Amino acid sequence: MSARNVNFNPGPAALPLEVLKTVQSELLDYHGTGLSVLESSHRSKEFEAINDATIALVRELFGLSDDYHVLFLGAGASTQFALIPMNFVGEGQTAAYVDTGSFANKAMKECQAVSKVHVAFSSKEEKYRRMPSMSDIKYPQDAAYLHICTNNTIEGTQFWQFPDTGTVPLVADMSSDIASRQLDYKKFSLFYAGAQKNLGPAGVTLVVIRDDFLSTARKDLPGMLTYKIHSDNKSLYNTPPVFAVYMMKLVLEWIKSKDGLAGVEKLNEAKKNLLYGAIDAASDFYQGAAEKDSRSWMNVTMRLPNEDLEAKFIADGKKEGFVGMKGHRSVGGIRMSIYNAVSLEDIQKTVDFMERFRKSA
Repeated sequence: MSARNVNFNPGPAALPLEVLKTVQSELLDYHGTGLSVLESSHRSKEFEAINDATIALVRELFGLSDDYHVLFLGAGASTQFALIPMNFVGEGQTAAYVDTGSFANKAMKECQAVSKVHVAFSSKEEKYRRMPSMSDIKYPQDAAYLHICTNNTIEGTQFWQFPDTGTVPLVADMSSDIASRQLDYKKFSLFYAGAQKNLGPAGVTLVVIRDDFLSTARKDLPGMLTYKIHSDNKSLYNTPPVFAVYMMKLVLEWIKSKDGLAGVEKLNEAKKNLLYGAIDAASDFYQGAAEKDSRSWMNVTMRLPNEDLEAKFIADGKKEGFVGMKGHRSVGGIRMSIYNAVSLEDIQKTVDFMERFRKSA
């Protein structure tokens, strides 16, 4: 096998090598069936076992009881931006949104097409460089729910404390930091995540809904838009993204083998300390884009003294096997997405490259 690049792509992103090797070994013949999972029926007993095992792993790793419904849906996390208000905002109700980044803003705009929105906080005028303190977040106590985005992929900011919403359901888009650390997931009435950053390949979205919240969902929507129907059918109401669910199962097993979320968090903390440490140690050259107390552990954003140097940094990095370093087109700069499958050794190589580049600039 040729040398693998260090993958900093923001999503689809790095996958654990062990998982890719398992997929490779099982690709043509899954467990003696004579078929690939790619061509297996979603009604087969083999896929039913995969589906059940993946649900069980989500509950186990996230510390959830059976009153949480685990769904595997297609059409991406962005589809949930619309489905959540469609299902959970009743007539005359208002949904509250915390606007901390591009995707949080998109979620809010999708809700505005369906129902009234209360902006509980926004850092848009500050170019989304910071996250709110809990006292910054204001919302009506009769809100249908409060929606947050736990990690902002483009801007490189992350929630490290969550609002105590009392009787108001807390809903979260966790697409870019799910399964990266220990959390009390029971705080959330609903959370969701596209798999393509920490859970698997693109093509499946994890949606987890607590039973008491699901019981309030509308039941008069078309079937494909109704969470209750997907839950009642264990995500098999229509043909699910079979191969992506299979890969999510393997990634969750890999996380479990790393001592679960505790082990993954320990590794991710070491990675971010090493990378941010290198940025701060050369602050005359590398400037972190997010405020320090809002920095993401998953998406590290920075600027160099000028755009020409940034372009050279990206080009030179690619030559040395670092891919996906270019910042999002809306903000520019440098972004390194250091999701679970990016190793500490990868970060050490990156820090060494950064030092060489700075000295040669």
